Order: sequence, then structure tokens, then C-alpha cells
Amino acid sequence: MRQKVQVLNAESIQRALTRIAHEIIERNNGTGMLALIGVRRRGVPLANRLARYIQEIEGAAIPVGILDITLYRDDLTTLNSQPIVRRTEIPFAVTGQKIVLVDDVIYTGRTVRAALDAIIDLGRPRSIQLAVLIDRGHRELPIRPDYVGKNVPTSSREEILVRLQEIDREENVLILEKD
Repeated sequence: MRQKVQVLNAESIQRALTRIAHEIIERNNGTGMLALIGVRRRGVPLANRLARYIQEIEGAAIPVGILDITLYRDDLTTLNSQPIVRRTEIPFAVTGQKIVLVDDVIYTGRTVRAALDAIIDLGRPRSIQLAVLIDRGHRELPIRPDYVGKNVPTSSREEILVRLQEIDREENVLILEKD
């Protein structure tokens, strides 16, 4: 793979997340019964940042959970004979909550479908909304995000690489091209 172009830098990621935080507050008429759930791996730091921005704007702390969807994936048998399962950590009841599911990139929609199944297994939320940093198109399922940091149309020969300070020690979004 070779780097083709940088789509977002640290400042533009922060601006996109700040805008999404404002949109979440506006759409939900504040923060009542609102909780964020980040999809492991990079959805987790994004959810934590959104919760921090929402708290700065509204003055209310928002609970944040961590969702591991490994066992819910429809391609589990093709990934690895011994998949690594990490813990789901949701320290609040999802029943009756307005859940905002947070992930870094939406592509086919299959990760989101798996996450929806995992959340529903935990209870019956009032609603589930989807926030993503990047929407790269190419959906295979009828799933659409409610909040998007940036739409980045890609070809099937391209990949999106999100790097976040908390995990990668650098911050940007790149388009990579397969050789």
C-alpha cells in the first residue's frame, strides 16, 4: 500500500468532532438519556472525545461504553480460527437510552450491523444513532450514519487509514492505494 493523500489532519479531526458534538446535542434536544458507545478500536477514543466536547458545551457528563463486536461479525470464520475477543464495557443500562454508536469509518455497513446486534442483546434503547468520522461509501447494507465528520468517496482499490493519538501516537486520516 502506498499513501495517496491526507484527508484530515489533527486540527480538522478536532473541528469535525466538535461539529458532530453540536449536532448530537441539537438533534437530541440536549443530553438527557444520552449515552455514547464506541466500537473497538478507534471508535472508543472518538466516543470519549465526543463525550468530552459535549460536556464542555452542555456542562453535563455523558456516559461512554466500549463495544467489542468480534463475535457478532458475519465474517468471523474468515478472519481467524482463534479470533481475539476483547471485553465489552458498558457501565450503564442501554434500555431507554438514546445511544450514539461511534466508529471511525463506515464502509459496507457490516460492522455497524454487528454493533446493532450486540447493543440489542444488552437491552432495548429508545433509539440508536450512528456517528462516524469518515463515510467512504460502498454500502452493502441499508445503513446510513446520522453524523459524519467527512464524506470521502473512494474506489475499491483504496483504503482509509485513521490514526489517532490515543492509539497510534499520531493524528490524521489517509487514503492508501493498493499496489
